[in-house]
Amino acid sequence: MSLAANRTELTLAGKIRRLDWRLVLVLIGVAGVGTAALYSAGGMKPDPWAAKHVMRFSIGAGVMLLVALVDLRVWMRLAYPAYILSVLLLVAVDVIGKGAMGAQRWLDLGPVQIQPSELMKIAAILALARYFHGLSREQVGRIVYVIPPVMGIVVPVGLVMVQPDLGTALVLLSTGAAMMFVAGVKLWKFLLAGTLGAASLPVAWKLMHEYQRNRVRIFLDPDLDPLGAGYHILQSKIAIGSGGMLGKGFGMGTQSTLNFLPEKQTDFIFTMWTEETGLRGALILLALYVCIIFYAYIVALRARSHFGRLLAMGIGITVFLYVFINTGMVMGLLPVVGVPLPLVSYGGTAMLTVLFACGLLLGINVHRDLVIPRP
Repeated sequence: MSLAANRTELTLAGKIRRLDWRLVLVLIGVAGVGTAALYSAGGMKPDPWAAKHVMRFSIGAGVMLLVALVDLRVWMRLAYPAYILSVLLLVAVDVIGKGAMGAQRWLDLGPVQIQPSELMKIAAILALARYFHGLSREQVGRIVYVIPPVMGIVVPVGLVMVQPDLGTALVLLSTGAAMMFVAGVKLWKFLLAGTLGAASLPVAWKLMHEYQRNRVRIFLDPDLDPLGAGYHILQSKIAIGSGGMLGKGFGMGTQSTLNFLPEKQTDFIFTMWTEETGLRGALILLALYVCIIFYAYIVALRARSHFGRLLAMGIGITVFLYVFINTGMVMGLLPVVGVPLPLVSYGGTAMLTVLFACGLLLGINVHRDLVIPRP
Protein backbone atom coordinates (compact mmCIF):
# COMPACT_ATOMS: atom_id res chain seq x y z
CA MET A 1 0.00 0.00 0.00
CA SER A 2 1.45 3.38 -0.96
CA LEU A 3 1.67 6.45 1.23
CA ALA A 4 -0.96 8.11 -0.94
CA ALA A 5 -3.29 5.20 -0.37
CA ASN A 6 -2.70 5.48 3.36
CA ARG A 7 -3.64 9.13 3.36
CA THR A 8 -6.82 8.36 1.45
CA GLU A 9 -7.93 5.38 3.50
CA LEU A 10 -7.00 6.45 7.00
CA THR A 11 -9.64 9.07 7.63
CA LEU A 12 -10.57 9.80 11.23
CA ALA A 13 -13.46 7.34 10.98
CA GLY A 14 -11.14 4.73 9.49
CA LYS A 15 -8.65 5.21 12.33
CA ILE A 16 -11.38 4.84 14.95
CA ARG A 17 -12.53 1.60 13.32
CA ARG A 18 -8.96 0.29 13.51
CA LEU A 19 -8.65 0.89 17.25
CA ASP A 20 -8.07 -2.44 18.97
CA TRP A 21 -10.45 -2.43 21.93
CA ARG A 22 -9.04 -5.72 23.21
CA LEU A 23 -6.00 -3.90 24.57
CA VAL A 24 -8.26 -1.23 26.09
CA LEU A 25 -10.24 -3.94 27.91
CA VAL A 26 -7.04 -5.51 29.26
CA LEU A 27 -5.88 -2.11 30.52
CA ILE A 28 -9.25 -1.55 32.19
CA GLY A 29 -8.82 -4.94 33.86
CA VAL A 30 -5.37 -4.02 35.22
CA ALA A 31 -6.60 -0.61 36.40
CA GLY A 32 -9.59 -2.36 37.99
CA VAL A 33 -7.22 -4.51 40.03
CA GLY A 34 -5.37 -1.35 41.04
CA THR A 35 -8.61 0.35 42.09
CA ALA A 36 -9.67 -2.64 44.18
CA ALA A 37 -6.25 -2.89 45.83
CA LEU A 38 -6.17 0.84 46.61
CA TYR A 39 -9.74 0.67 47.95
CA SER A 40 -8.60 -2.05 50.33
CA ALA A 41 -5.40 -0.17 51.20
CA GLY A 42 -7.50 2.87 52.13
CA GLY A 43 -9.44 0.90 54.74
CA MET A 44 -12.23 -0.18 52.35
CA LYS A 45 -12.87 3.45 51.42
CA PRO A 46 -12.52 5.27 48.07
CA ASP A 47 -10.33 7.92 49.70
CA PRO A 48 -7.50 8.70 49.80
CA TRP A 49 -6.32 6.62 46.82
CA ALA A 50 -8.94 4.58 44.92
CA ALA A 51 -11.15 7.48 43.76
CA LYS A 52 -8.17 9.46 42.46
CA HIS A 53 -6.87 6.34 40.75
CA VAL A 54 -10.14 5.97 38.81
CA MET A 55 -10.18 9.66 37.90
CA ARG A 56 -6.59 9.58 36.67
CA PHE A 57 -7.19 6.43 34.65
CA SER A 58 -10.27 7.97 33.03
CA ILE A 59 -8.33 11.07 31.99
CA GLY A 60 -5.33 9.00 30.90
CA ALA A 61 -7.50 6.64 28.86
CA GLY A 62 -8.91 9.62 26.97
CA VAL A 63 -5.38 10.85 26.26
CA MET A 64 -4.41 7.33 25.17
CA LEU A 65 -7.17 7.18 22.55
CA LEU A 66 -6.25 10.62 21.21
CA VAL A 67 -2.58 9.60 20.97
CA ALA A 68 -3.60 6.47 19.02
CA LEU A 69 -5.23 8.58 16.30
CA VAL A 70 -2.13 10.70 15.61
CA ASP A 71 -0.08 9.80 12.53
CA LEU A 72 3.13 7.92 13.37
CA ARG A 73 5.16 10.43 11.37
CA VAL A 74 4.09 13.15 13.81
CA TRP A 75 5.52 11.19 16.75
CA MET A 76 8.64 10.54 14.71
CA ARG A 77 9.13 14.28 14.16
CA LEU A 78 8.51 14.98 17.85
CA ALA A 79 10.87 12.25 19.11
CA TYR A 80 14.02 14.37 19.46
CA PRO A 81 12.24 17.48 20.84
CA ALA A 82 10.49 15.27 23.42
CA TYR A 83 13.82 13.77 24.43
CA ILE A 84 15.49 17.20 24.78
CA LEU A 85 12.56 18.53 26.80
CA SER A 86 12.70 15.51 29.11
CA VAL A 87 16.43 16.00 29.68
CA LEU A 88 15.82 19.68 30.54
CA LEU A 89 13.10 18.65 32.99
CA LEU A 90 15.50 16.19 34.64
CA VAL A 91 18.05 18.99 35.01
CA ALA A 92 15.31 21.18 36.49
CA VAL A 93 14.52 18.45 39.04
CA ASP A 94 18.15 18.43 40.19
CA VAL A 95 18.08 22.25 40.53
CA ILE A 96 14.60 23.16 41.81
CA GLY A 97 12.87 19.81 42.28
CA LYS A 98 10.71 18.85 45.22
CA GLY A 99 12.13 16.28 47.63
CA ALA A 100 10.34 13.52 49.50
CA MET A 101 11.54 10.49 51.47
CA GLY A 102 15.21 11.34 50.87
CA ALA A 103 14.84 11.74 47.10
CA GLN A 104 14.36 14.74 44.80
CA ARG A 105 12.30 13.45 41.86
CA TRP A 106 9.34 15.79 41.34
CA LEU A 107 8.66 19.20 39.81
CA ASP A 108 5.95 21.25 41.51
CA LEU A 109 3.85 22.96 38.83
CA GLY A 110 1.25 24.48 41.11
CA PRO A 111 -1.87 22.29 40.99
CA VAL A 112 0.07 19.24 39.80
CA GLN A 113 3.40 17.55 40.39
CA ILE A 114 5.22 15.65 37.66
CA GLN A 115 8.02 13.13 37.80
CA PRO A 116 10.20 13.79 34.70
CA SER A 117 12.06 10.50 35.06
CA GLU A 118 8.81 8.70 34.15
CA LEU A 119 8.37 10.90 31.07
CA MET A 120 11.95 10.15 30.04
CA LYS A 121 11.13 6.44 29.72
CA ILE A 122 8.86 7.17 26.76
CA ALA A 123 10.97 10.00 25.35
CA ALA A 124 14.03 7.74 25.26
CA ILE A 125 12.12 5.00 23.41
CA LEU A 126 10.86 7.52 20.83
CA ALA A 127 14.34 8.98 20.30
CA LEU A 128 16.03 5.58 19.95
CA ALA A 129 13.35 4.34 17.55
CA ARG A 130 13.80 7.42 15.36
CA TYR A 131 17.60 7.21 15.46
CA PHE A 132 17.80 3.57 14.41
CA HIS A 133 15.05 4.08 11.82
CA GLY A 134 17.40 6.51 10.10
CA LEU A 135 20.32 4.05 9.90
CA SER A 136 21.00 1.43 7.28
CA ARG A 137 21.91 -2.13 8.27
CA GLU A 138 25.57 -1.42 7.50
CA GLN A 139 25.59 1.70 9.68
CA VAL A 140 24.03 -0.13 12.64
CA GLY A 141 26.94 -2.56 12.49
CA ARG A 142 29.58 0.19 12.83
CA ILE A 143 30.63 1.17 16.33
CA VAL A 144 30.78 4.89 15.49
CA TYR A 145 27.00 4.90 14.98
CA VAL A 146 26.44 3.20 18.33
CA ILE A 147 28.08 6.01 20.31
CA PRO A 148 25.20 8.57 19.95
CA PRO A 149 22.47 6.24 21.31
CA VAL A 150 24.78 5.10 24.11
CA MET A 151 25.31 8.72 25.12
CA GLY A 152 21.58 9.32 24.72
CA ILE A 153 21.00 6.63 27.34
CA VAL A 154 23.89 7.49 29.67
CA VAL A 155 22.92 11.18 30.05
CA PRO A 156 19.39 10.63 31.46
CA VAL A 157 20.58 7.63 33.51
CA GLY A 158 23.19 9.87 35.13
CA LEU A 159 20.65 12.63 35.82
CA VAL A 160 18.20 10.13 37.33
CA MET A 161 20.91 8.60 39.53
CA VAL A 162 21.62 12.03 41.00
CA GLN A 163 18.01 12.31 42.29
CA PRO A 164 18.63 9.41 43.36
CA ASP A 165 16.30 6.91 41.64
CA LEU A 166 18.08 3.62 41.02
CA GLY A 167 14.93 1.81 39.85
CA THR A 168 14.16 4.23 37.02
CA ALA A 169 17.83 4.35 36.05
CA LEU A 170 17.85 0.55 35.71
CA VAL A 171 14.70 0.63 33.57
CA LEU A 172 16.16 3.31 31.28
CA LEU A 173 19.48 1.48 30.95
CA SER A 174 17.89 -1.93 30.33
CA THR A 175 15.32 -0.58 27.86
CA GLY A 176 18.00 1.26 25.92
CA ALA A 177 20.24 -1.81 25.74
CA ALA A 178 17.33 -4.04 24.67
CA MET A 179 16.26 -1.61 21.93
CA MET A 180 19.80 -1.42 20.60
CA PHE A 181 19.90 -5.22 20.43
CA VAL A 182 16.55 -5.34 18.63
CA ALA A 183 17.79 -2.66 16.21
CA GLY A 184 20.66 -4.94 15.17
CA VAL A 185 23.66 -3.93 17.30
CA LYS A 186 26.05 -6.90 17.42
CA LEU A 187 26.14 -9.07 20.53
CA TRP A 188 29.91 -8.68 21.02
CA LYS A 189 29.41 -4.97 21.72
CA PHE A 190 27.08 -5.83 24.60
CA LEU A 191 29.57 -8.37 25.93
CA LEU A 192 32.29 -5.71 25.80
CA ALA A 193 30.03 -3.21 27.59
CA GLY A 194 29.14 -5.85 30.18
CA THR A 195 32.81 -6.60 30.82
CA LEU A 196 33.59 -2.91 31.26
CA GLY A 197 30.56 -2.55 33.52
CA ALA A 198 31.66 -5.44 35.71
CA ALA A 199 35.16 -3.95 35.96
CA SER A 200 33.66 -0.63 37.12
CA LEU A 201 31.53 -2.17 39.89
CA PRO A 202 33.98 -1.21 42.69
CA VAL A 203 33.82 2.42 41.54
CA ALA A 204 30.02 2.28 41.23
CA TRP A 205 29.80 0.83 44.76
CA LYS A 206 31.74 3.81 46.15
CA LEU A 207 29.53 6.28 44.26
CA MET A 208 26.29 4.75 45.56
CA HIS A 209 24.46 6.36 48.46
CA GLU A 210 24.71 4.52 51.75
CA TYR A 211 21.03 3.60 51.72
CA GLN A 212 21.50 2.06 48.25
CA ARG A 213 24.43 -0.02 49.50
CA ASN A 214 22.26 -1.10 52.43
CA ARG A 215 19.57 -2.26 50.00
CA VAL A 216 22.08 -4.50 48.26
CA ARG A 217 23.29 -5.89 51.59
CA ILE A 218 19.72 -6.47 52.76
CA PHE A 219 18.87 -8.13 49.43
CA LEU A 220 21.66 -10.63 50.09
CA ASP A 221 20.63 -11.12 53.74
CA PRO A 222 17.43 -9.41 55.00
CA ASP A 223 18.08 -10.62 58.55
CA LEU A 224 21.04 -8.23 58.85
CA ASP A 225 18.64 -5.49 59.96
CA PRO A 226 15.13 -6.97 60.43
CA LEU A 227 13.72 -3.88 62.14
CA GLY A 228 15.46 -1.35 59.92
CA ALA A 229 16.57 -1.65 56.30
CA GLY A 230 15.38 -5.26 56.05
CA TYR A 231 11.92 -4.56 57.49
CA HIS A 232 10.19 -3.87 54.16
CA ILE A 233 11.23 -7.04 52.40
CA LEU A 234 10.71 -9.32 55.42
CA GLN A 235 7.15 -8.03 55.91
CA SER A 236 6.53 -8.37 52.17
CA LYS A 237 7.64 -12.02 52.18
CA ILE A 238 5.46 -12.74 55.21
CA ALA A 239 2.43 -11.18 53.50
CA ILE A 240 2.93 -13.02 50.20
CA GLY A 241 3.53 -16.35 51.91
CA SER A 242 0.54 -16.00 54.21
CA GLY A 243 -1.77 -15.41 51.24
CA GLY A 244 -1.48 -19.02 50.14
CA MET A 245 -3.40 -20.20 47.08
CA LEU A 246 -6.67 -18.31 47.58
CA GLY A 247 -5.69 -15.42 49.85
CA LYS A 248 -7.10 -14.16 53.13
CA GLY A 249 -10.02 -12.38 51.51
CA PHE A 250 -10.59 -8.90 50.13
CA GLY A 251 -9.75 -6.31 52.78
CA MET A 252 -8.66 -9.03 55.21
CA GLY A 253 -4.89 -8.93 54.77
CA THR A 254 -3.39 -8.63 58.24
CA GLN A 255 0.03 -7.32 57.20
CA SER A 256 -1.55 -4.45 55.28
CA THR A 257 -4.57 -3.62 57.45
CA LEU A 258 -2.45 -3.61 60.61
CA ASN A 259 0.14 -1.41 58.84
CA PHE A 260 3.00 -3.87 59.09
CA LEU A 261 3.44 -3.50 55.33
CA PRO A 262 4.98 -0.12 54.37
CA GLU A 263 4.21 1.72 51.10
CA LYS A 264 1.30 -0.65 50.47
CA GLN A 265 -0.32 1.79 48.03
CA THR A 266 2.77 2.22 45.83
CA ASP A 267 5.83 -0.04 45.61
CA PHE A 268 4.40 -2.93 47.66
CA ILE A 269 0.86 -3.01 46.29
CA PHE A 270 1.51 -6.36 44.58
CA THR A 271 2.32 -7.77 48.01
CA MET A 272 -0.98 -6.54 49.44
CA TRP A 273 -2.96 -7.85 46.45
CA THR A 274 -1.31 -11.27 46.74
CA GLU A 275 -1.91 -11.49 50.48
CA GLU A 276 -5.63 -10.84 49.99
CA THR A 277 -6.23 -12.82 46.77
CA GLY A 278 -3.48 -15.43 46.99
CA LEU A 279 -1.55 -17.03 44.18
CA ARG A 280 -4.75 -17.10 42.10
CA GLY A 281 -5.12 -13.31 42.17
CA ALA A 282 -1.41 -12.78 41.52
CA LEU A 283 -1.49 -15.03 38.44
CA ILE A 284 -4.58 -13.28 37.06
CA LEU A 285 -2.84 -9.91 37.32
CA LEU A 286 0.38 -11.25 35.80
CA ALA A 287 -1.63 -12.84 32.96
CA LEU A 288 -3.08 -9.41 32.12
CA TYR A 289 0.44 -7.98 31.92
CA VAL A 290 1.52 -10.86 29.69
CA CYS A 291 -1.34 -9.96 27.33
CA ILE A 292 -0.05 -6.37 27.07
CA ILE A 293 3.54 -7.47 26.41
CA PHE A 294 2.46 -10.10 23.88
CA TYR A 295 0.24 -7.54 22.15
CA ALA A 296 3.23 -5.20 21.79
CA TYR A 297 5.21 -8.03 20.17
CA ILE A 298 2.39 -8.80 17.72
CA VAL A 299 2.02 -5.12 16.80
CA ALA A 300 5.77 -4.92 16.18
CA LEU A 301 5.59 -7.89 13.83
CA ARG A 302 2.67 -6.39 11.89
CA ALA A 303 4.07 -2.87 11.51
CA ARG A 304 5.53 -2.07 8.08
CA SER A 305 7.57 0.91 9.32
CA HIS A 306 10.87 0.26 11.08
CA PHE A 307 10.13 3.16 13.42
CA GLY A 308 6.82 1.52 14.42
CA ARG A 309 8.46 -1.86 14.97
CA LEU A 310 11.17 -0.44 17.22
CA LEU A 311 8.70 1.74 19.12
CA ALA A 312 6.34 -1.19 19.78
CA MET A 313 9.19 -3.41 20.97
CA GLY A 314 10.48 -0.63 23.22
CA ILE A 315 7.06 -0.21 24.84
CA GLY A 316 6.71 -3.96 25.38
CA ILE A 317 10.18 -4.12 26.93
CA THR A 318 9.41 -1.20 29.25
CA VAL A 319 6.18 -2.77 30.53
CA PHE A 320 8.02 -6.06 31.08
CA LEU A 321 10.77 -4.32 33.08
CA TYR A 322 8.22 -2.43 35.21
CA VAL A 323 6.49 -5.69 36.15
CA PHE A 324 9.62 -7.82 36.44
CA ILE A 325 11.48 -5.40 38.70
CA ASN A 326 8.49 -4.57 40.92
CA THR A 327 7.37 -8.16 41.48
CA GLY A 328 10.94 -9.42 41.82
CA MET A 329 11.63 -6.66 44.34
CA VAL A 330 8.67 -7.41 46.64
CA MET A 331 9.41 -11.16 46.56
CA GLY A 332 13.03 -10.63 47.57
CA LEU A 333 14.44 -11.73 44.21
CA LEU A 334 15.78 -8.24 43.46
CA PRO A 335 16.93 -5.34 45.65
CA VAL A 336 14.27 -2.81 46.65
CA VAL A 337 14.69 0.01 44.10
CA GLY A 338 11.29 1.73 44.00
CA VAL A 339 9.64 0.83 40.67
CA PRO A 340 5.82 1.12 40.53
CA LEU A 341 3.51 -1.59 39.23
CA PRO A 342 1.90 -0.22 36.02
CA LEU A 343 -1.71 1.00 36.43
CA VAL A 344 -1.90 -0.62 39.88
CA SER A 345 0.44 1.43 42.08
CA TYR A 346 -0.83 4.85 43.14
CA GLY A 347 0.79 7.66 41.17
CA GLY A 348 -0.28 10.11 38.50
CA THR A 349 2.80 10.57 36.31
CA ALA A 350 3.54 6.85 36.14
CA MET A 351 -0.04 6.07 35.11
CA LEU A 352 -0.11 8.79 32.45
CA THR A 353 3.22 7.57 31.08
CA VAL A 354 2.01 3.98 30.74
CA LEU A 355 -1.28 5.02 29.12
CA PHE A 356 0.54 7.36 26.73
CA ALA A 357 2.81 4.45 25.76
CA CYS A 358 -0.23 2.23 25.22
CA GLY A 359 -1.72 4.97 23.07
CA LEU A 360 1.40 4.84 20.91
CA LEU A 361 1.00 1.06 20.76
CA LEU A 362 -2.59 1.39 19.60
CA GLY A 363 -1.48 4.02 17.09
CA ILE A 364 1.19 1.75 15.62
CA ASN A 365 -1.51 -0.86 15.06
CA VAL A 366 -3.86 1.71 13.52
CA HIS A 367 -1.09 2.87 11.14
CA ARG A 368 0.43 -0.57 10.65
CA ASP A 369 0.34 -0.31 6.83
CA LEU A 370 2.18 3.01 6.81
CA VAL A 371 5.60 2.79 5.12
CA ILE A 372 8.11 5.41 6.27
CA PRO A 373 11.18 5.52 3.97
CA ARG A 374 14.58 4.81 5.52
CA PRO A 375 18.14 4.47 4.16
